[in-house]
Amino acid sequence: MRYYKLLFLGLVVFGNLKAYSQAPVDSVLTLQQCIDLAIKNNLDVKKSELQMQTQEIAYNQARENLLPSINGNVSHNISNGRSQDPTNYNYVTQQITYAQYNLNSNLTLFNGMSLINNIKRYSLAYQAGKMDFQQAKDLVTLNVITAYLQVLDNEDLLKATDIQVEQAQKQVDRLTILNKDGATPPATLYDLKGTLATSKIGAVNTKAAMGISKINLLQIMNVPLDKSVKLVRLSADQLPGNYDKNADEIYTKALNDLALVKAYDLRLKSAEKGVKSAKGALWPTITAFGSLASNYSSTGNTGYYSQIKNNYSSGFGVGLSIPILNYFQNRNKVALARIDLQTAKYNNDFTRIQLKQNIDQAYINMTSALERYHLLRDQVDAYGESYRIAEVKFNSGAITSVDFVIAKSNFDQANTNLINARYDYFIRTKILDYYQGNLAL
Repeated sequence: MRYYKLLFLGLVVFGNLKAYSQAPVDSVLTLQQCIDLAIKNNLDVKKSELQMQTQEIAYNQARENLLPSINGNVSHNISNGRSQDPTNYNYVTQQITYAQYNLNSNLTLFNGMSLINNIKRYSLAYQAGKMDFQQAKDLVTLNVITAYLQVLDNEDLLKATDIQVEQAQKQVDRLTILNKDGATPPATLYDLKGTLATSKIGAVNTKAAMGISKINLLQIMNVPLDKSVKLVRLSADQLPGNYDKNADEIYTKALNDLALVKAYDLRLKSAEKGVKSAKGALWPTITAFGSLASNYSSTGNTGYYSQIKNNYSSGFGVGLSIPILNYFQNRNKVALARIDLQTAKYNNDFTRIQLKQNIDQAYINMTSALERYHLLRDQVDAYGESYRIAEVKFNSGAITSVDFVIAKSNFDQANTNLINARYDYFIRTKILDYYQGNLAL
């Protein structure tokens, strides 16, 4: 009976843990909620945070290296036969029980400013780690915004395809009645049925694309798949107008505000301090040291505590260590630090060059998307009027079904292209916002 109780308890606990780990997200999510969940759950962000914490510990250790070292030593020994009494240094032939107690301290007074430069080096590295952490969050934010807009894009496309299906269905229904009465050729009805099938296929494909885009968003957020999740629509004032900055302005702002650029700048400065720290090892080192000591021996004439008190000693001194030859290790460390500095310079230069190229490309993509959006609006207006006229003429028998199908296909395709262009432009503007370190929602 007890076994079954334990088994039941284990199943309950396991079930609760599993339910907790697979806790569903809210059924309706805003863009900000999606971003917050993604930043909270994203593994790259978590790893970046751990790296930042590692750099913080290294920085703290560099500061704490200025503190004196204090170490205590205790030893208890038993000696048999002829041995030297450690308390009076006389040789005796008997069993001796003795103890020694030492407390030592060491403080570096000067070592070529190596410790100070190390503090500055690791401080800059820690600041760079913070920028890496921010960069990881910014990338996740940009990915979420892009995926979120892709879902909205597919939702709008699905609405448009549903309208297209509804319009095609009405024409098929009308022509089916006319065909029964012999008022329209069968070929016309079959043309419209083919158009209806095309519209339905488009709706099926769009629905599948919407499902895939929603899965992609949830995967970025690292949450369990829930097809019932709905997204809050963006209001009209959140949709961008003409972009108010050119590529050079964006690049200038990116150099000042983008976390990625700041991280490489800080690493370059950290590498410079690394060279100075390595050079410090070529200088003499001045240290101060002190010690406290006492001991006890079973051969003593007094008790334990009396011996500890009577044998108490202390010392203080200053040491000078001059590096003369140590396998050229210090000079090689300086050479390696200079290589690290040059590598940091190359990385910094490469980042700026690549950033400029990416911004120029992103700006061209944005302007092209905006031009495409304006042209497609005009195209939708034109094809919309053409489709309206064609529908009137087709209903009155003035044109063939082929002409009507062409007019409808042109209008439907223009609507689809316009929806895609609208969200494409929105995404392009967010990419430029990212480069400026300003991913406002």
